[in-house]
Amino acid sequence: MSVPVEFVIFGVTLSGVAVFHRHTLAVALSGLAAVIACKLIFGDFFGQPGLLGLWFHLLEEWVILANLFALLVGFAVLSRHFEESHVPHLMPRILPDDWKGGFTLLALVFVLSAFLDNIAAALIGATVAGTVYRHRVHIGFLAAIVAASNAGGAGSVVGDTTTTMMWLEGVSPLEVMHAYVASVAAFFVFAIPAARAQQRHSPIERHPDPQIHIDWARLIIVVLILVSAIAANIHANTLPPDQAGDFPYIGATVIGVILLVTPWRRPDWKVVPAAVTGSVFLLSLVLMASMMPVDELPPATAVSTFGLGVVSSVFDNIPLTKLALEQGGYDWGALAYAVGFGGSMIWFGSSAGVAVSNLVPEAKSVGQWLRQGWYVAVGYVVGFIVLIALLGWNPQVPGQG
Repeated sequence: MSVPVEFVIFGVTLSGVAVFHRHTLAVALSGLAAVIACKLIFGDFFGQPGLLGLWFHLLEEWVILANLFALLVGFAVLSRHFEESHVPHLMPRILPDDWKGGFTLLALVFVLSAFLDNIAAALIGATVAGTVYRHRVHIGFLAAIVAASNAGGAGSVVGDTTTTMMWLEGVSPLEVMHAYVASVAAFFVFAIPAARAQQRHSPIERHPDPQIHIDWARLIIVVLILVSAIAANIHANTLPPDQAGDFPYIGATVIGVILLVTPWRRPDWKVVPAAVTGSVFLLSLVLMASMMPVDELPPATAVSTFGLGVVSSVFDNIPLTKLALEQGGYDWGALAYAVGFGGSMIWFGSSAGVAVSNLVPEAKSVGQWLRQGWYVAVGYVVGFIVLIALLGWNPQVPGQG
């Protein structure tokens, strides 16, 4: 069977990102340009040729792209507000002094992600880790933070973009909650070795500076942004699907609140350029993935769903989820876990991973991420096996869950 040239370009691009990790943006943009040129000259955009086809495709994708861009940039600003509130400096008073401190921090990220967007939960976790470990954070622990945020959001319709998409399409929130069976099993597999590795790499700070005082204004701003994002997400899901997909409600709300409270406490705008660079990189891969000639997925089974999770570590999970919803016949909890958590295995496999890597550029190495964070991949496999072994495969039709 011949392989479409778009897949070849996409594969070469991903290989380039893995090898030339200091030039990821240039590689991603070059790959996107090559795919667009290929479709303009030799193909079409899902039946619509030329620039008009490209225009219609961008119109279809712009809301998701705008939401991701706004959330990545907005939550980067939020994470700096959180750091400057001095709350992370007080965390040693709460966290245990040994490896269990790192484990507790990962558990907090897991719980936060069930209520917040996983990008926000991951950035908050990475910010706290940078403080309590004196900015000597093990790459494997960063991978675990991303994994905890993705695992925590897998069973919540407000915790991840993919589960929100399912909610919008009529999947009941109860039909994704059993993803937590897999997520909890995976969490214990990766969190314990990650916390131990971090403690060996750089022990947790035992005694916070007694002179540290909380900047309550910045902390209130952080809470206000997060609550507004949750409210916007819930509001979007109360609208008819065609209206909910017409505007980036969550991202616009986050940016709007940040700008609104700027006179009260000025954000650290210096974090914006790096966040924009990382956002453009991720959006390039997301847009490339949306242009791949994938008309349907394999038949919905437990094995194919497991495979989708592996694929989501390199192929954006948003178009995968969109195709799965159109195809139907999935166990939505199993799918939510697979495409939500599977992206944790590589740093650019999820938006949370890209966001954390923007804070810690040395994490942008596929080799380092896989070598030092190997327990994330093991956790994915164990979690999926536990889910199927305990609950079996229970496909549902959207709207009938």
